[in-house]
Amino acid sequence: MRISRIRGAALATAVGALLGAQVAHPALAAPGNPGAPRYSAGAASVGDPYFPDQGNGGFDVKHYDITFTYDPASRHMDATTTITAVATQDMDQFNLDFRGPEITELKVDKHPASFTRDGQELVVTPRPKLKSGQVFTVTVKYAGTPPVITDPDGSIEGWVPTDDGAFVAGEPQGAPAWFPGSDHPTDKATFTFRVTVPEGVTAVGNGQLLSQKTENGTTTFVWDSTEPMATYLATMTIGNFVVNESRTPSGIPVYTAVDPRLVAGSASAVSKIPDMIEYFSSIFGPYPFASTGAIVDRAPNVGYALETQTKPIFSNTASVGTMAHELAHQWYGDSVTPTRWSDIWLNEGFATYATWLWTEHTGGASAQTTFNSSSNYGRAATSSFWQTVLTDPGTVDMFGNVPYNRGAMTLHALRGKIGDTAFFKLIKDWAADNRYGNADTAAFIRSAEKVSGMDLTAFFDVWVFQKGKPSAW
Repeated sequence: MRISRIRGAALATAVGALLGAQVAHPALAAPGNPGAPRYSAGAASVGDPYFPDQGNGGFDVKHYDITFTYDPASRHMDATTTITAVATQDMDQFNLDFRGPEITELKVDKHPASFTRDGQELVVTPRPKLKSGQVFTVTVKYAGTPPVITDPDGSIEGWVPTDDGAFVAGEPQGAPAWFPGSDHPTDKATFTFRVTVPEGVTAVGNGQLLSQKTENGTTTFVWDSTEPMATYLATMTIGNFVVNESRTPSGIPVYTAVDPRLVAGSASAVSKIPDMIEYFSSIFGPYPFASTGAIVDRAPNVGYALETQTKPIFSNTASVGTMAHELAHQWYGDSVTPTRWSDIWLNEGFATYATWLWTEHTGGASAQTTFNSSSNYGRAATSSFWQTVLTDPGTVDMFGNVPYNRGAMTLHALRGKIGDTAFFKLIKDWAADNRYGNADTAAFIRSAEKVSGMDLTAFFDVWVFQKGKPSAW
């Protein structure tokens, strides 16, 4: 039950008068520990070693409502983000991750709240304080130009301006460029986006398009992502697009938005989306989201694609292999997400192996042939490729060949070790048992041993925990 500050102060004064001495009001002391304060600050991060400022403690985000207008010509954003969260402790202060434009107003449960900013940390002091279990909202208004973020490997992300809009990618630390939140994969939430852009420009986001309305020279798009999503998978990419809507053979809506300059070069990859979703559903289990599709934009300074949830985003022409990779991520990476960034191989290894399987399925090289190739197991034992521990590639190399290729090789070697029946049951179970959640390498090993009935300690030692080219497993 909520007690107002005035009532609490009056009660403390009355008790003090009765006893002839000042006493602490019980509401200010921690239950079971009278000497400790009841309210404290939520942790400033979740403690991920790769990105130690990411995420926040003391609350769990349930929903983001992000509303903004954006003018591609001036690159100006005028935005309001409302976060709905549940307090997990009694809090007198909490942090959000935000690198975006200047804040003009911040409220907690409609009460103005004081705040400070330090780097990506937005420190909020709510009044009244928050009790454990309490559902609360944080409304942040801000305006200006969202920043481009540079990653440890030199790549860029966040809000990347293009010649007709913006390419918006968030992995691993770009989401706070355009909305405040708890920016770590372990704090998933649902999202609603309401975006107003000049008439003739398209805004494409995660989930389903609820409405599109044009008036007075602008168009407002409302997108709704109803399944839990990590912040780094959110996008609201803006530009001139050729839009097509269709369905997969099993009825899943497909929404594609392609820059007119890239339509011809991307046609083959885009046309295969329905077949890829059907094939991957047959081996990975049911597609985990209510819709699918792709965004093919022209952002020449970016140079990569990303598995943004329900609609992978491409910074240039989409190839068939890359499309397969990003769609496979919808199961492994988006629905099932690593607990810590150091386990990125669970994303990239699965998606890379899925590309091998698609290639074989469509008449190309077998997965075994790809495993044996000079890009994979055919590399010399002296290659630096073998001198990184798979479960700890570091922030500079977390999107390099090791998590991708060695991750895929680990899965193929495991398939050979436990047999096809156990392996394909394992990867289906992994997707189903961890649907919309987070998991780590230790959990994957337990699942593999459970399904296979084998002790796989030695196998995983040589493939994921040690340096060097495995020679026996």
